[in-house]
Amino acid sequence: MFGLGPDPELLPYLYGLAVVMTAVAAFTDWRTGHIPNWLTLPPLFLAPLVHGLMNGAEGFFGSILAVAICGAVPLLMFWRGGMAGGDVKLFAAIAAVCGIEVGLEAEFLAFIVAGIYALGRLAWQGKLLRTLGNSLYMGMNPLLPQRLRKPISPELLHTLRLGGAIFAGTLIAVFSRLQTFFMFGT
Repeated sequence: MFGLGPDPELLPYLYGLAVVMTAVAAFTDWRTGHIPNWLTLPPLFLAPLVHGLMNGAEGFFGSILAVAICGAVPLLMFWRGGMAGGDVKLFAAIAAVCGIEVGLEAEFLAFIVAGIYALGRLAWQGKLLRTLGNSLYMGMNPLLPQRLRKPISPELLHTLRLGGAIFAGTLIAVFSRLQTFFMFGT
């Protein structure tokens, strides 16, 4: 946690901020289908400055590096049409506030939660096997010669709001670290 990570004395507050931020994002995503800029952009820009004030250049650049590393995969998914921009900014904001380790953990756990939820929802709707078959087809399509490729129809694609999964992933990542923090100190 030292070096490029957040100041250890601030960790409980930073983790609390991340949990509140993702809880609000989950609620707004559930209600509106959007994660607002007023929620993601301020921490995304202010966190590196605060880390810089607390830890100097290492804090500033550590926060920027966290944004770059934790935002890379979501940004690639956004460019490919697989994720919304608010989700990308939320992942980056979590990393800016909490650092690389928590950012990556929250992201990884959010994808696991989203995957479990998606499988459950598809099974409940009776579409799981058909969707898994379509996923295999979509994965193989780019590998096939051009003459054998088939266009993917939009009705085969499903959307999933990630706000709740990002909240759950962040909550799990933060809770596991806070439990260690309070049991064993920094």
